[in-house]
Amino acid sequence: MLGFAAQVIWGTCNGAISLRWLAARLHCGHSPRAQQALPVIGLISSTSVSSERQAAVHRGLKEAGFFDGQNVTVDYQAAQGQTARMQAILTSMIRRPVALIVANSIAARAAKDLTATIPIVFTTGSDPVTDGMVTSLNRPGGNVTGATFLSGRLAAKRLDLLRQVVPHVTTVGALIHPNTLETETERTELQAAAQNLGLQLHAVDIRSVADFEPAFATLAQRGAKAIVSGAGAFMFANRAPIVAQAARHAIPVIYSANENVTAGGLMSYSASIPDAFRQAGVYAGRILKGEKPANLPVMQSTKFDFVINLTTAKTLGLDINPQLLATADELIE
Repeated sequence: MLGFAAQVIWGTCNGAISLRWLAARLHCGHSPRAQQALPVIGLISSTSVSSERQAAVHRGLKEAGFFDGQNVTVDYQAAQGQTARMQAILTSMIRRPVALIVANSIAARAAKDLTATIPIVFTTGSDPVTDGMVTSLNRPGGNVTGATFLSGRLAAKRLDLLRQVVPHVTTVGALIHPNTLETETERTELQAAAQNLGLQLHAVDIRSVADFEPAFATLAQRGAKAIVSGAGAFMFANRAPIVAQAARHAIPVIYSANENVTAGGLMSYSASIPDAFRQAGVYAGRILKGEKPANLPVMQSTKFDFVINLTTAKTLGLDINPQLLATADELIE
């Protein structure tokens, strides 16, 4: 009875079902959606992800033809910096199992240790080859690929921009969340850049939220008149207390993410992190369509964002060079 239409295939994210099967189910009073669950993407962060970055993942999925609640389900989970919680979330996702996992670098490495079959798409500010995530950028191999914005390697540029805003500063502080490839790369870059610029650098390690207040006090005692706020998931997740301490001590701080500037920070310089999350969404969609992570080259951000908060600059009494203002990608007033 279906004739030619019986040969048509209706594609879904879990495979394909024929119109004959669909007609039979509808004849029996069954909903095809109830019978066939949508594929699930496990979106996990070792800390938390801003609404802007979550939205970027969804934009990428949309570009690939996937919409949350329509032909895919996105299950967002945040470990809030708790290793045990992150392991439990990942274990649950793998047992479910989810169709694939999208994760920041720390969560992606943990996922890679737990599964060699479920595809993993990462976003990272470090070098995924050095980090052991992929074999090479062009041919990742295995079940892992993603996007990198190499945040730690931009530390020297941030220090240079900070010095342009406060040219008479001779002592600079740095807040570093230690023991990740991204942040230790950043530490090395900052030390070399400070030496080249003739600056004295005092780096303070931040291991918990409780460390922010004493860190700012310590840097003030050491004569630091400006601060580079380090990169990494922990520092991003705790941007509010950093911005608050910077305001309390009335000290210029440059950040590694523009969300800090939106929250009241002075300025930031970074590769476009939201674009990396968008690319992760695109890759997730392509993998759901059948492509293999091993064959999807790791994407590297080529767009960089320099953002300045003019209101904060005015509050700090800073007169920023018009030529530097002209190079900013965004001015917040």
